[in-house]
Amino acid sequence: MNRKPLPPQFFLLLLSLILLAGCGGGKAPESQPRAEVVKGLDGRLFPVPALPEKSQARLDSNLQVAKENFEANPSEENYIWLGRRQAYAYHYAAAIETFTEGLSRFSDSYRLLRHRGHRYLTTRNFANATADFEKAAALMPQEPLEIEPDGIPNMLNIPLSSTQFNVWYHLGLAYYLQGDFEKAAKAYEQCMLVSDNDDLICATADWLYMTYQKLGKKAEAQQVLDLISPEGMEIIENESYYLRLQMYQGLIPAEQLLEVSAGTSDVDLALATQGYGVGNWYLAKGDSARAKEIFQQVVGGKNFSAFGFIAAEAELERMR
Repeated sequence: MNRKPLPPQFFLLLLSLILLAGCGGGKAPESQPRAEVVKGLDGRLFPVPALPEKSQARLDSNLQVAKENFEANPSEENYIWLGRRQAYAYHYAAAIETFTEGLSRFSDSYRLLRHRGHRYLTTRNFANATADFEKAAALMPQEPLEIEPDGIPNMLNIPLSSTQFNVWYHLGLAYYLQGDFEKAAKAYEQCMLVSDNDDLICATADWLYMTYQKLGKKAEAQQVLDLISPEGMEIIENESYYLRLQMYQGLIPAEQLLEVSAGTSDVDLALATQGYGVGNWYLAKGDSARAKEIFQQVVGGKNFSAFGFIAAEAELERMR
């Protein structure tokens, strides 16, 4: 019996099936997620740090809850918490994208602007951070103060800061990091007006003191120090700022702040925060060589998202 020749398409199909069978016929392997990095002012890339298993599990769990809440109800509040949880897990680009999407729906949300601005600071995009905080300051009510819930609670699980405080505080920092100390001073002066507990007073006073020093306003700087009592202040989470202020008052030797106890809750954060203060203290005294050494020590640390770390980077860039 004569058979018709098979069409060429048959052989192509057969060859494809053979090749697929040879590959195992399973699901294509998913690509591994790329570790996000932050690019420092000096061009270095900082990878996501390896965390203890329990810490990583807690971050992942909190992020999953935030995702589920958001999927059930994409409200302004859930946009904020999804972005915050992404940022705590070092997914800064994703957090900025979440806040940006939220702002496309809630365009007058000063709270979304406040949180996106914070992550622009983390990623060293100071111009965008400034724009966000300036807009947030114009949109937010000046009173009553809105207590901001903590994403990473302090040891007493008591939220200490308000939205108004965080907007002025971070706006001051955005100006400071760009070397615009006149505007930084004005922002911190506003921040002091909404600093209603000892922790916030210390945090604001520290940056305002340093800003006045850079402007050569010695009398104003001294007036800031007069607000700080070495005894009787109730400090819950800003111990490093309190120590820096006592150093400026001459009550603690500068070099002592570079010796952080291993028992400190976050050694890397304390080293960055206290180290920058010490370096800046030497800079104000005219010892730029020692200041540079300490700034380099700070940026050699691990906590690349700490404001002291970023400020040390900025000082080194200005020195160059």
